[in-house]
Amino acid sequence: MQKKDKKVPEVVIRRLPRYYRYLKELNKNGKMRISSGALSKEMGVTASQIRQDFSYFGGFGQQGYGYNIQYVTEEIENLFGVTKGHSAVIIGAGNLGRALANYQGIKNRGVTISAMFDISPEKIGKDVSGIPVMPMDKMEDFVRENKTDIAILTLPKDNVTSVAERLKNCGIKGFWNFTSVELEMPEPVMIENVHLTDSLMTLAYKISTDLD
Repeated sequence: MQKKDKKVPEVVIRRLPRYYRYLKELNKNGKMRISSGALSKEMGVTASQIRQDFSYFGGFGQQGYGYNIQYVTEEIENLFGVTKGHSAVIIGAGNLGRALANYQGIKNRGVTISAMFDISPEKIGKDVSGIPVMPMDKMEDFVRENKTDIAILTLPKDNVTSVAERLKNCGIKGFWNFTSVELEMPEPVMIENVHLTDSLMTLAYKISTDLD
């Protein structure tokens, strides 16, 4: 499933991890192959949409043969750098930061969290699931020395912009931002702003409209 010389729409990139989750589960349960039609029924996405999404990477299955599940999952892993691996730090060792440090799914996606940083004396010097909590004044040196490329932001909103700028200047390539600040930076730095409450409000809306 080699990438072709054309720009892949972001909506396609965002669907690929969902395909990956479904295919990994099918592979785990011993299934070796699946057609676009069968995958369509599993995911609630049309078969033509699946074929179109995979076509951006040259990943057509053979007619009447379907997709080799292990092959497609491995190609998605290569595409997203799961096999290459990334090094990350968490900025903010509060409840959300600790929850993310404990979340095995991050490591399963090829991201290793090597340290957490905080300003609280009560948290500094301790560890969360074997990840040390360090003072903020050690952040830049650690990021540079450990060739860290991802920063996971769970700190208070008042400090987000200044801390993000410090991290960018010492080599961070991407931010996974869980704060309420809509962080923006020029390329090549990549930002994924995650607003958990947006998803909750969407769920509440669906419940409310269904009850009306």
